[in-house]
Amino acid sequence: MKAAEILAHVDHTLLKQTAIWDDIQRICDEAVAYHTATVMVPSSFIPRIVAKYGDALKVATVVGFPNGNCSLAAKVAETAQALADGAEEIDMVINIGMLKAGETDYVTNEIRTLKNLCGDRILKVIVETCFLTEEEKIAACHCVTDGGADIIKTSTGFGTAGAKLEDIELFKKHIGPNVEMKAAGGIHTREEMEAFLNAGCTRLGASAAVKVLKDEL
Repeated sequence: MKAAEILAHVDHTLLKQTAIWDDIQRICDEAVAYHTATVMVPSSFIPRIVAKYGDALKVATVVGFPNGNCSLAAKVAETAQALADGAEEIDMVINIGMLKAGETDYVTNEIRTLKNLCGDRILKVIVETCFLTEEEKIAACHCVTDGGADIIKTSTGFGTAGAKLEDIELFKKHIGPNVEMKAAGGIHTREEMEAFLNAGCTRLGASAAVKVLKDEL
């Protein structure tokens, strides 16, 4: 798999709490130069990115990040503002506690509510697999499918573990035909990126992809 092909699936990510505008500009410049799928950034930077880069790159951001246990009203407000500012993709974190309590209707409803807000723009749903049993992961697949989301995503990168191939294989068995998959968290090597893409992921969340692959271009 060519480096350019891998990078076309990458959400070039910087979500560290300490990120400043200089850091954000650097990853935006890299995203433009290396043609990544999006740049994934904290929502506070979206207006400045749009003002500086315009249509040169797609901006994605996170909602309810990283814990997912804020109210649905807070997630709605956060999503609406990000979209108004120019975000083209939203990565939301589910309410993990509600899922673990078996309250799948709640989780499905929050996904559906945010997807209705997003309309044609992409909604990815982070289920944070490191905190879930296999049964709960399967339940999450059903929530994401029934909620009408575009992509199921493994991890925030801020939990106790990141993406695992076995979780992608499990997702494939239980998501609906219209749901794609994103692996994120702890993806550091070319081999890992290629393995997740070969397993069926259409997106990768990675901060290291450009650094690892740029010398091949």
